[in-house]
Amino acid sequence: MANPPSDRAAQTQVPIHPDLAARWSPRAFDPAAELTDEQLIALLEAARWAASWGGRQPVRFVVGRRGDPTFEALGAVLRRGNSYAKAASALILVCADEGDDERTARYAVLDAGAAIANLSVEAVSRSLITHPMAGFDVDAARAAFGVPDGVRPLAVVAVGRLGDYAHADEAIVERDSRPRERLPLVDVAFAGAWGRPSL
Repeated sequence: MANPPSDRAAQTQVPIHPDLAARWSPRAFDPAAELTDEQLIALLEAARWAASWGGRQPVRFVVGRRGDPTFEALGAVLRRGNSYAKAASALILVCADEGDDERTARYAVLDAGAAIANLSVEAVSRSLITHPMAGFDVDAARAAFGVPDGVRPLAVVAVGRLGDYAHADEAIVERDSRPRERLPLVDVAFAGAWGRPSL
């Protein structure tokens, strides 16, 4: 791979698990890379075993591999700005069954986030990359796959191997080369009162 972005590891106050530190969301996918059955199953198993409120397990997946009709349909519902994901090895639509009340719906979305996080870290452990995307046509996805009422399509996750930035669009190279940043802990972790740093 030529011209990869510089070290993308998260900068943390104390060391965290290497796969968590290494997880980021590249946009340059290797268009020739294929996922094995074992790799794809492992990602879905990691997502399936994410924490679930009350053991409800509301998360559902629509899975397409490059070249199959499901992948083509998922690629077709992506917004133009996410067209880079059509070079991924797989596209996974993540949905949440919102249940019958507002509380259940809220925690179903939380469960979906946990599932995407688990899937993403499992991918890193297997030298794969992921990029979750909210930029897709929800109504078109519902129609394409017959997603039932009460089940909310939330994100499409692109999965594959890191591509060659020498062949990537200039805008992708620029975006993927930006420094990785997060708010410092003093701005997000509080104790005693809102805004009072916990550590």
